[in-house]
Amino acid sequence: MVGKRRSIGVGLMGLGVIGSGAARVLLGKADALARQTGSPLVLKKVLEQDLTKHGSMGIEPQLFTTQFAEIVGHPEIDIVVELMGGEHPAFEYIKEALIGGKHVVTANKEVMAKHAYELLALAKEHQVGLRYEATVGGGIPLIAPFQRDLVVNDILGIYAIVNGTTNYILTRMAQEGLDFSAALRQAQELGYAEANPADDVDGLDAAYKLAILTTLAFNTEVSLENIYYEGISRLQGCDFRYARELGYAIKLLAIAKRAGDCIEARVHPVFIPEDSLLAKVDGVYNAIHVEGDLVGKVIFYGEGAGPSATSSAVVADIINIAQNLSREVGSAPELLFGREQPIKPMAEIETRYYLRMNVVDQPGVLAQISKVLGDHFISISSVIQKEADPSTQTAEIVIMTHPAKEQAVQQALKETERLAVVKEISNFIRVEAK
Repeated sequence: MVGKRRSIGVGLMGLGVIGSGAARVLLGKADALARQTGSPLVLKKVLEQDLTKHGSMGIEPQLFTTQFAEIVGHPEIDIVVELMGGEHPAFEYIKEALIGGKHVVTANKEVMAKHAYELLALAKEHQVGLRYEATVGGGIPLIAPFQRDLVVNDILGIYAIVNGTTNYILTRMAQEGLDFSAALRQAQELGYAEANPADDVDGLDAAYKLAILTTLAFNTEVSLENIYYEGISRLQGCDFRYARELGYAIKLLAIAKRAGDCIEARVHPVFIPEDSLLAKVDGVYNAIHVEGDLVGKVIFYGEGAGPSATSSAVVADIINIAQNLSREVGSAPELLFGREQPIKPMAEIETRYYLRMNVVDQPGVLAQISKVLGDHFISISSVIQKEADPSTQTAEIVIMTHPAKEQAVQQALKETERLAVVKEISNFIRVEAK
């Protein structure tokens, strides 16, 4: 019979919003967690620069430290929980903890997006666990399903809303007619957006998460720099009105799908049919649509952020490792990466496009634009003339294309903008069928 461990020591790094949430669960549900793991989970050290935080958390002052060496060198710490955020020094701390034989739980999407392969290889080499469920989707179970439940599937595609901040902004723009800056201010006032929201609104946060999901789904190392991403700041209220007229919603999607021997991996705003499930995901909610050859289409849905949802995922990872420690079974991750699969360059992807232009209100304009598009093998699906301004003798036109290559569309737009009859290419948005 396996002997029961007296306790399992936890070292917590970072006591911000997520770290505080995880600490509250560990302290407030200690008895329940002990029953689940088979051994008590004991908080041994907390790495935090602000040593005044212990008063509000109920953590004994002597457990606090500002020195990482007191975490990694502590003989009674079995599991290191990294909730500091940022790439450095978090990456170096995780790496050192794994080499030192500590199991690691992290919610750090940037570190895992950039260094997953190296860290997973280290964890396997040193026979310790590395779990990162909270890096994508907050409390939505995603990493574990890809590692276990979906592992027999050939994943065909992922279409995901994985940033609650941008989804909230887009929802307000669509439902209330707010412009981008007003919707962003509202998100900041409600605490859904940071004071500096660049990573969210520029699409970088979603790109981190897509790198992690793509690596898991396609069993290949995916480099963040090979993922194209763009944000939502170019969107205007009229784009949402026109989308609705055409039967679409606008969402920031993280997309990864098979394309022959390559993988497409990209993040950008898209038109999606308004009757699709993803189009109905509003506010701060996340949704991940996965297509597998055996399971078909499945949707993971829930709150993608917040201290409660994210700490739920963090503590679940701690419990999983603790259960393995109590049973004396291995926690080291399996490395399932197969042959390298290149990421398809953005210039070569093919999709439909929405184009919005401000043009001179006179006959023959559309013929000139159509010729430029046709010269680049871009076929027009429909054209709608929208608002005209008699005072400036200009009009707004909306063009929907048939599928075309990105490179051709970008070149055609440059040439179109040089036409004397075109005042401005106001926006272009890619169209997805999901």
